[in-house]
Amino acid sequence: MPATFPTDRLFLIAGPCVVEDDDLMFRVGDHLARLAEKVPGGIIFKASFDKANRSNAGAFRGPGLTEGLATLDRVRQRTGLPVLTDVHLPEHCAEAGQAADVLQIPAFLCRQTDLLVAAGATGKPVNVKKGQWMHPEGMIGAVAKVRSAYPPSRVATEGECDVAVTERGTFFGYGDLVVDMRSFQRMRAACHAPVIFDATHSVQQPGRGEGGTSGGAREYIPSLALAACAAGADGLFMETHPDPANAPSDGPNMMPLGQLDALIERCVEVWELARR
Repeated sequence: MPATFPTDRLFLIAGPCVVEDDDLMFRVGDHLARLAEKVPGGIIFKASFDKANRSNAGAFRGPGLTEGLATLDRVRQRTGLPVLTDVHLPEHCAEAGQAADVLQIPAFLCRQTDLLVAAGATGKPVNVKKGQWMHPEGMIGAVAKVRSAYPPSRVATEGECDVAVTERGTFFGYGDLVVDMRSFQRMRAACHAPVIFDATHSVQQPGRGEGGTSGGAREYIPSLALAACAAGADGLFMETHPDPANAPSDGPNMMPLGQLDALIERCVEVWELARR
């Protein structure tokens, strides 16, 4: 299983928004394991054990740290895929770092020094999502905080990197996001890190769903993902679900699992063509 982010091959981070029951997790995991054969840089399976930033207090958050990490470990054992999960508090990091192959810092928390340092101290690869209000160069500090805490033994091999940054759109007025395709080149140059495009959260419409939940416009996922591959993204992030309409979190902006393969195959073609 890869221990770092490749910089010379397109890779994919994908999975359901939040940890669900084993049947759902295995269904998605098995699908992604088959798809991984067509993705040059491989696939990292993702799911969150806790969605700590839900719009409504009563919304489903997930099974919690212990149960969620155990579920992710079963997915890893079954599929052979490395697994990624979000961490929201510094005290989550040590336990999550023992169970997950990659840790992820949510966009709203990308400036939280204690969290970034605790994630780096695990020695695991860390993906930091860019805050929706930040300019690309603003991520320099976040990456530096993670790297400052890495153990001395943590050395990425040639062609790979230990920290990645993710573009997930920028607030455009209220309840909408836009993607600046210049961000991929600017963040890579500033942070000296591979840049991932979050194609699903970039089409989220915060607070515009029914009952104050977040809405989404998933019809724009393919065009944005393909554009990002041409514009310089090193990897892709896509939340996916067999039945997004009935998913417990982020359904309106998730990619239907049955449509994922065709899109990823096109993305690989565009990514490779753009780099010839």
